[in-house]
Amino acid sequence: MQSGEKAGCIFCVAANSASTADNHVLYAGRLSVVMMNKFPYNSGHLLIAPARHVGDLPGLTDEEAADSHKLIVACLGALSNVYKPHGFNIGLNLGRAAGAGIEAHLHTHVVPRWNGDVNFMPVLSDVKVMPEHIAAAYEKLKPFFSEKP
Repeated sequence: MQSGEKAGCIFCVAANSASTADNHVLYAGRLSVVMMNKFPYNSGHLLIAPARHVGDLPGLTDEEAADSHKLIVACLGALSNVYKPHGFNIGLNLGRAAGAGIEAHLHTHVVPRWNGDVNFMPVLSDVKVMPEHIAAAYEKLKPFFSEKP
């Protein structure tokens, strides 16, 4: 285990892994990692996390914060090119009360959105309709992360 890594943390594992379709990692750099969300809100839902195990914004170094911002911009470009969304949700869930599923490792959600993408299925039957398998989304997005963004 490398310094700053937490055993069992999906973001730490991703940051120290090769980018593959099996682990949904699109990019693993020295400071940050970009991966597909295994439980997406929409097709193309991406997660950006610092490579170092850190749980809050004040804990980031200036270099980590700048790298994260640069990757948000790269994700917007890749998602715009592939999916042509009408907009995006970009956000951090800080703390369990705010909806953080993994609160010990800071991560940013980048979610493409389309006019009318909220339908009746979640309301009536607590079911989400995903028009694309995560493996297909990975294959479409991976070329945009083949070189350092």
